[in-house]
Amino acid sequence: MHAQVLYLLMSVYVLSHCEVDALLCFECNSHNDSRCAEALPPDVLKKDCSDHVEGSKYTMCRKITQVIEFSVNGLPADSRVIRGCGWDESNYMGRCYQRSGFGGRQEVCSCVGDYCNGATESRISIFLIATVIVGFLAFWRN
Repeated sequence: MHAQVLYLLMSVYVLSHCEVDALLCFECNSHNDSRCAEALPPDVLKKDCSDHVEGSKYTMCRKITQVIEFSVNGLPADSRVIRGCGWDESNYMGRCYQRSGFGGRQEVCSCVGDYCNGATESRISIFLIATVIVGFLAFWRN
């Protein structure tokens, strides 16, 4: 029984501390580079957030989808995807929220894993979770 508890505590510790010092995100704007709007942008759009001035303040990746529904201030209707490094001290970290106003709307999603702003949903390491479960079951049966 002691081994099972020890394994569980070690697993929780490893899972909660699996991170690297530098956050890596896709960084682009589809207005300037249409590849940014692809479901998974190309590798050339990857960015190490620590390369920015004050890079240590970046704690998450962000994906913003903007839709301008009709001509406003002489600009035509348009939609854009903007991806980049970000920081947020609010309740929205790791979540999405929507905003709308005259002529447009946007959805802002944030996530905390490397390159997580490249997919429409957060990626979970199934392999890591499965390894922990299998290991726990193996110890539990002994």
